[in-house]
Amino acid sequence: MQPTLMRGRVLIIAGSDSGGGAGIQADIKTVTALGGYAATAVTAVTVQNTKGVTGIHAIPLDILSAQIASVLEDLGADVIKTGMLASTPVIETTMAALSLHASIPLIVDPVMVAKGGASLLTDDAVGTLRRIVLPRATLITPNLPEAEALTGRTIETPQAMREAVKHLLDLGPSAVLLKGGHLAGDDIIDIYAGREGTQEWHSKRIATRHTHGTGCTLASAIATGLAQAMNAIDSISRARAYVRHAIETAPGLGQGHGPLNHAHTIRQFTEE
Repeated sequence: MQPTLMRGRVLIIAGSDSGGGAGIQADIKTVTALGGYAATAVTAVTVQNTKGVTGIHAIPLDILSAQIASVLEDLGADVIKTGMLASTPVIETTMAALSLHASIPLIVDPVMVAKGGASLLTDDAVGTLRRIVLPRATLITPNLPEAEALTGRTIETPQAMREAVKHLLDLGPSAVLLKGGHLAGDDIIDIYAGREGTQEWHSKRIATRHTHGTGCTLASAIATGLAQAMNAIDSISRARAYVRHAIETAPGLGQGHGPLNHAHTIRQFTEE
């Protein structure tokens, strides 16, 4: 898989991961590896490594809003992707800043819990996310726990996933990609539903602990494809292949949930 020449501008609004495996850091690596241009608005700084999150420092709301405005009035964006929004004030500030740019597609990764188990979204903010973010979203990419929190439904089978997708669409987004990695078993199913119809992807689970940042990475890879004028299904297919190879070639770093190999698309020009 070779990246295209740099095209497609993606503004990422999310938290920073000091370990580099998820969040803004993973997003920038992904967009760059797929040939796009990444700009950012940081919502929070986390103290984080492969073993977990031990601290969160929220960025002042006026600075968050100013970051978004500064990028969009100068560099612009073909797609906007949100990750960790953390709280109701952060969500409200973000959506107010984006209200002047309603024509830009919005990809929402409804980040709620870190890989190590730390909460990244306050309980009251789930309702705010549902109320003001999902109706604006072009595509949302929840995993099963996130989908359960958004719909109030238990999702334990592929058929329950198919039913949950319909309920997620009822919340207002134009399209949904429901990720099934939390289902038991060796087979993983992801389900898309949107303007282009429905599609299911099936793949074998990779036995590894190096899966830190897979959700951030997948959503940013999809956002990059959309920014490069790919349709949603093609963008998701490329993104899934990119993430899978990034897991397969993970560098094996850390003592916990290790990071992916985001750079596997980049040719090496060094000589032995």
